[in-house]
Amino acid sequence: MAIALVTGTSTGIGQATAVTLARGGHTVYASMRNPARGAAEIQEIAGKESLPLTVIPLDVDDDASVKTGVAQVLVQSGRVDVLVNNAGIGMHGSVEELPVADFKRAMETNFFGALRCIQAVVPGMRERRHGVIINVTSVAGRFSSAPQAPYAASKWALEALSESLAQEVKPFGIRVAIVEPGVIATPIFGKVQPEQHEKSLYPHSRRVTALFAASLKNPVSPYVVGEAIRGIVESNSWQLRYPVGPDATPLLAWRASMTDEQWVANGAVTDEEWVARVKRDFGIDVEL
Repeated sequence: MAIALVTGTSTGIGQATAVTLARGGHTVYASMRNPARGAAEIQEIAGKESLPLTVIPLDVDDDASVKTGVAQVLVQSGRVDVLVNNAGIGMHGSVEELPVADFKRAMETNFFGALRCIQAVVPGMRERRHGVIINVTSVAGRFSSAPQAPYAASKWALEALSESLAQEVKPFGIRVAIVEPGVIATPIFGKVQPEQHEKSLYPHSRRVTALFAASLKNPVSPYVVGEAIRGIVESNSWQLRYPVGPDATPLLAWRASMTDEQWVANGAVTDEEWVARVKRDFGIDVEL
């Protein structure tokens, strides 16, 4: 069984992944920024099921916190076999209107946070010539649609890093996998404030919020992603990318079916045309 470190486990995909790995018998260190505030639910699950899961503090935005968190795992278990970089924040808004500070915040957590954790665990994996690094991105790591520039940019960056990392560490027996969820029912979608798009000069925030709301009427559990990640951990596959969720592959195929110019034009249509296209292409009724 593996020793796994999972980031961002207070809710959503991170929590589901930590619980799923622990249910599989793996020793899991479920990390989060503030355990005093966010650990109650996962600790309750672990306690009821007697899971091999320990909650530890780890803020991926902070160099010292990452080093301390990884050191705690090494002291208690001697190694890190699996790193799941899940911690992330959602961020959307028009390029013109969103403050540069928000772009930096998305990149700090979604990209540099993962990089900090990778640099902390790779030396040990390299020395043992064994390990698995799983970076959770998104279908938005493969295509960018307005108004998701800050989020997509951070996920594109993590995908690029993952491709390079995979080439570097394969000779040392370290596998790298990119997990690309579609629309999954997690608290990230509840953190968008309506006023963010009501005051915008652009329609895209309003549209994507409506699309997410419509999609989540038939929610996909984050445990779908957790099970996919457990499958990667327990396999010997060197596959790099894993679209996860019922809409992930269709969304990627939808983007691939268009030229770049068609994709740009698709994002520039009127509200009426956009609603009609969502209904035509995905069978989703959206209310703006």
